[in-house]
Amino acid sequence: MDVTVSVIKADVGSVAGHTRPSDELLEAVRQRVEAEKGGLLLDARVFFCGDDISILMTHQRPPGDEAVHRVAWEAFRAGTAVAQRQGLYGAGQDLLKDAFSGNVRGMGPQVAELALRERPNEALMILAADKTEPGAFNLPLYLAFADPMYSPGLLLSEELHAGFRFVIMDVEHTEGDRLITLDAPERLYDIAALLRDTHRYVIAAIWSRKYPDEQAAAVSTTRLRQIAGRYVGKDDPVAIVRVQKIFPATEEFGPPFALGAFVAGDTRGSHNLPLLPVPVNTPASTFFCHPMVAALGFSMRDGQLTGPVDLFADPVWEPIRHRIVAKALGMRQQGFFQPAMLPISELEYGGITARLRRLDAEFRVEVAKE
Repeated sequence: MDVTVSVIKADVGSVAGHTRPSDELLEAVRQRVEAEKGGLLLDARVFFCGDDISILMTHQRPPGDEAVHRVAWEAFRAGTAVAQRQGLYGAGQDLLKDAFSGNVRGMGPQVAELALRERPNEALMILAADKTEPGAFNLPLYLAFADPMYSPGLLLSEELHAGFRFVIMDVEHTEGDRLITLDAPERLYDIAALLRDTHRYVIAAIWSRKYPDEQAAAVSTTRLRQIAGRYVGKDDPVAIVRVQKIFPATEEFGPPFALGAFVAGDTRGSHNLPLLPVPVNTPASTFFCHPMVAALGFSMRDGQLTGPVDLFADPVWEPIRHRIVAKALGMRQQGFFQPAMLPISELEYGGITARLRRLDAEFRVEVAKE
């Protein structure tokens, strides 16, 4: 059966600042989405990570379908109305347009969509991050799909031996999608050279090379400041990843995320902290809004989802979280000095850049005397 999996995410309000959406807000979103199940939608789930709500939908429309995207838009608008009524922080923050125009891309919400032909036992992993940037998934997905030190299936499985094809986007380019396609392992160094720059180059999709029609992953790539022209919140990516058989196994994604890679985000979107794997429906941390990621596992047949399994909730992750938090404490002790605080080019709040412009006028050039 041909199925499209869509994940659309937005921050439309949270309790007491950056924490989590209220129960009433979540219910308003869920009711709008649930009304489409059995008709437009085959199945759906609503969950949150930090102050961001993700809507997971399965359907038989193509990616970018207007009717499917309208459901998400209207659900977020319904949630925004609740947030405004309750006086929640950032009500409607990620909805940057007043009216729906056929597709939520470019309107604020993050979108990841993947069209597939179901395998007999289709297995999926849904990733949702908060307080970080689209490139936050660069290193974990690179390690899972291209590095046998982390993903032994690349050595042990004939299905994975041919490697994977990476589609990488230059998210600083605003006049259309600027993409490059590179094959691993032959172009591994070129892939690494791009993905190391998580601010500019972001994995958009990954494909199997042995089965060229089989897409392995889809990642959201929108940078909100490129739409709004100002800081309105960090980009908080979502991703859909197919697992098992012709793709890396579910458990081969654990070690890359256990690394706790440093990513941009954090409080005011202006610092580097390690990405923290958390259980689903975890509020944002009061420790500087620590960048976090949740992972849900599903099986799917005829578009019907079984699950989720909360992939970062088992006891193994507790000592890993402690280690990652210790990394964060060490970084934050450096305060506003780089690399704890991002370079000027990546700072989202305008206060410091305005200050630097004023200071620039006070500089003088001294010419050395002969």
